[in-house]
Amino acid sequence: MTSQPAAASPREPLAQVLERWCVRVERELDAWLPAATAVPGRLHAAQRYSVLGPGKRIRPALVYATAATLGVPLEQVDAAACAVELIHCYSLVHDDLPAMDDDDLRRGRPTCHRQFDEATAILAGDSLQVLAFHLLASHPGLPAEPAVRVRMIDTLAVASGTAGMAGGQALDLAAEGGSLTVADLESLHALKTGALIRASVLMAAHCRPGLGADQLSALGIFGDRVGLAFQVQDDILDVEGDVQVIGKPPGSDEARGMPTYPAIAGMESARARVRQLHEEASRQLAAHGWQDSPLADLSHWLLTRNR
Repeated sequence: MTSQPAAASPREPLAQVLERWCVRVERELDAWLPAATAVPGRLHAAQRYSVLGPGKRIRPALVYATAATLGVPLEQVDAAACAVELIHCYSLVHDDLPAMDDDDLRRGRPTCHRQFDEATAILAGDSLQVLAFHLLASHPGLPAEPAVRVRMIDTLAVASGTAGMAGGQALDLAAEGGSLTVADLESLHALKTGALIRASVLMAAHCRPGLGADQLSALGIFGDRVGLAFQVQDDILDVEGDVQVIGKPPGSDEARGMPTYPAIAGMESARARVRQLHEEASRQLAAHGWQDSPLADLSHWLLTRNR
């Protein structure tokens, strides 16, 4: 069984589609985040600062692109788009703390703990994490079947924990100033970055009734490949990027002694690995007739981006 793409218009420029999805998820996030005037106001202001500031909204875009590819109404995946972005934003707030990466700049602005204070930043991250799961449990737009909500909650929880993002960050901290093999680095990237990207795809897929096990498996493999390639591309941009474009000083990972793909394997090998992973991801889509779809368009953009 194959699913035909359900894009609004195959000729619509991707930039316009991404902008529409960005506006959509930001509208939802604004509605679900507590008002900065509500007590405790400083904490709520820090939440809103961390979530509603400049951002590419890549993970929500993957949710919406998967839904559009599978013919799932976007209102059924708004909760997933918001939840995965809240988890991502919480992780950035905590990763930037002095005990972690000790960064002063995020998305071209002071990091949360610099704009507010460290204690407020910790609480902001904690509360954004639980808000993500509250959304998946209670958002009215999700499919009515409780089993769908449970699968989505489980998918995001696993991708956020020690078998995913948090575990990857622990490996990242342990590797600082040390040496890793390419295989070690890919395992780290697959957890720290790839797990949440894979979850973005799978949460939307769980909203598609009748999706075959082989189709779900292909989408999971697609998410794995894109997630790893996305982080390798980030490593490349850390060397070659411009602070005005990528929102942080280039070379910041190298300055902290963090292992990166270009540092371990070389820049040409890093570029070749991105191309290889892109081809593998594309084959997963083509096997089910999704080669000309919003998800295919988005994955191509993600892996050829400069920011």
